[in-house]
Amino acid sequence: MYSAEIKPAPTRRQAPAKVSPGGTAGRWNPDDAPAQWHRVLTLLADISLFIGTRPLWAQAASHRLLVAAVVSLCYASILASGVLALVVRRGRSLARVDLVVLLTAVTLVVCGLVMNHQGSDESVLTTQAAHEFVAGHQVYGRPWPWLFGHGVALTATMNGGYDFTYGYPPLALMLTAPLLGVGHGSAAATMVGTGALIAGAVVMWRMLPVPWRSAATISCLGLGLLPTYARLGYPAILACALLIPVVLGWPRMGGGGRGDLARAACLGAACAAQQLPWFLAPFLLAGVYALRRGDLGARAAALAVGRIVGVAATIWLLINAYFIVSEPRTWFSGIALPLTQNADIHGQGLVDISLYFTDGSGRLAWYAHASLLLAAGLLALFVLFVRRLGPAATVLPWCAFYVATRSQDGYYLLMTPLWVAAAITAPWQSFRTAWQPRPVFLRGPHRRPARLAAIALLLAPSAAAVTVAATGSPPLHMRITEARRAAHELTGLTVGVTNRGAASLSPHFTVTTGQGMNRYWSVTSGPATLAGHAFGRYELRPPDGKFPLPRAGVRLRLRAVSESPMTLSSTDLHLPAAPR
Repeated sequence: MYSAEIKPAPTRRQAPAKVSPGGTAGRWNPDDAPAQWHRVLTLLADISLFIGTRPLWAQAASHRLLVAAVVSLCYASILASGVLALVVRRGRSLARVDLVVLLTAVTLVVCGLVMNHQGSDESVLTTQAAHEFVAGHQVYGRPWPWLFGHGVALTATMNGGYDFTYGYPPLALMLTAPLLGVGHGSAAATMVGTGALIAGAVVMWRMLPVPWRSAATISCLGLGLLPTYARLGYPAILACALLIPVVLGWPRMGGGGRGDLARAACLGAACAAQQLPWFLAPFLLAGVYALRRGDLGARAAALAVGRIVGVAATIWLLINAYFIVSEPRTWFSGIALPLTQNADIHGQGLVDISLYFTDGSGRLAWYAHASLLLAAGLLALFVLFVRRLGPAATVLPWCAFYVATRSQDGYYLLMTPLWVAAAITAPWQSFRTAWQPRPVFLRGPHRRPARLAAIALLLAPSAAAVTVAATGSPPLHMRITEARRAAHELTGLTVGVTNRGAASLSPHFTVTTGQGMNRYWSVTSGPATLAGHAFGRYELRPPDGKFPLPRAGVRLRLRAVSESPMTLSSTDLHLPAAPR
């Protein structure tokens, strides 16, 4: 008898089958009747174009009749598209309606740019930086105070001053430089922002599965949100547009080929346009490693991530190369400025506890610590539970800003197209085979309690830091002894200030009537530094010599801030009604 041991042939781990984005919605036949949800999505995109269109038409009708006529034609297109979205019988026809809605949205965005291209502090700084770049002058670290005021917002800092320098990576100013001869003022920077938004919307529309394309129109051009930021010249719009092709179908990254190179190049360019992509990149890279390690093993996954990082870093260095060589120290401090400038606290996050709901805190720096701790904790949770959290990779990074000292909603609002792109092209099925590290305590019979404990452990440091910041008491006790006024204007204040803490403080004063912080008041007399447990009397004068008093019922607050340590002290001003 003959017997032989038959060994199975070695099998190679295969990448999981591609999941059709959106599940069954991804299987689209152009000759079939469109699904009802597709009709509704097209209709929602069409309806979103109504937002902000009437004010645009009213503005144009007064002195730009051609633009008003174009907007009127857009109204006709919106109405016709609404009808067609509900009556066409083939998927191919509804796809054409989607294209008409996109073109209508692009037309309205261009009309908005024609009517409103004055920009903001962001576009003014970018334009000035582009002028200096063309002239061969230093760009970073140079203050340009004459650009501000007269309607251009100031960025106040906790040291009692204002930041007049350029604080973004250079891609936006480099793209603005060739357009400086077009228009006047900051029109070139607003054109770059608007052009980037339109390009990003078109790319997203084209790369999405056909039934989902109207989601690109809504998230990028509809609702009146992002086009406004684009017309204000925000570099984050350029960064968002560059991240769109990175995020679309990002679970396929790391497989090699030209698609990987293109995505990595766009990621590097986005990081050279604005700082927000710096916070997203670690989540994407961690996700790619987990996905490729689950398919191909640890070594292949590390090589795949290494290739992406290498290409992205090369593009980033090429864009920054001129500034690295010509002004390395000021360039580095300039691109790190948003993280180091100690700007006044502001936003819609938890910092409002100290800004509005209490009289301040002597431990404001702990909000910044909480933000860093939350970012690190969320990244660790993402790595541990990537199969569950993978679809939220484009949303998780922005949660850290909610507890920061600067927590304004623009930090995450500007990136919402990425949320939509990932929701459609990175469903949970894509992460079923992703690798997840499993420490010993997560592998026992009590895995669920252990997971809950891990979540609590990783988020507890941030929660503790927020508690420390929010429960801090204001270090300065302020008592208004005299309020000088003329009719309905405040012309000066005399304030007695007691430092209740042990640390010496250098207070800077302002009076506010609403959200945010107003310009600082001049200190005409009083100690520059108030020692611990000391008392000082300050004579304060409004920045323009007078401060208009608000109507009755509006909260009027005197605030004092210091940079080192970072503190805020506030007290309400109760003034008698002005004589008639």
